[in-house]
Amino acid sequence: MSNALPIGLFDSGVGGLTVLREVARQLPHESTVYFGDTARVPYGSKSREVISRFSLEITQFLLQEKVKMIVVACNTASAFALSALRSRFDVPIIGVIEPGAQAAIEATVNGRIGVIGTEGTIDSQAYTEAIHRLKAGLQIHARPALSSFRSSKKAGSISRWRSIS
Repeated sequence: MSNALPIGLFDSGVGGLTVLREVARQLPHESTVYFGDTARVPYGSKSREVISRFSLEITQFLLQEKVKMIVVACNTASAFALSALRSRFDVPIIGVIEPGAQAAIEATVNGRIGVIGTEGTIDSQAYTEAIHRLKAGLQIHARPALSSFRSSKKAGSISRWRSIS
């Protein structure tokens, strides 16, 4: 990118640092501004409206920092707020659902894809929809992380998956 302004990224916490690392690897001459919303983490159990409000506030902050584009490095915020952010602001805004879905499609060798995410991300079916939009016919197994793993572990199994087609 030729514009000297930084790229803004945000996540609900520190997980988006993996996205930041990849941006730095692929675009080593770009500067970045990262906002990790550790004060309001976790996002996954919050409502669509709350996540959208948080995302709007963070986007406004990043725009005050004079960023040229924004990466919503949070799956839940990408699932709940990306389209609203894109319609409201005039800078390019990208999420992580589509690239994640594409990576999963490229990685599968048996036509099955497992998705582990927050309750919000899984309930939104954003990954399921993105994967089916990019390549029909794949079998997708999705499961919320953490809370479900705790309850599954108590039941003696963490290998049960809910299949979403």
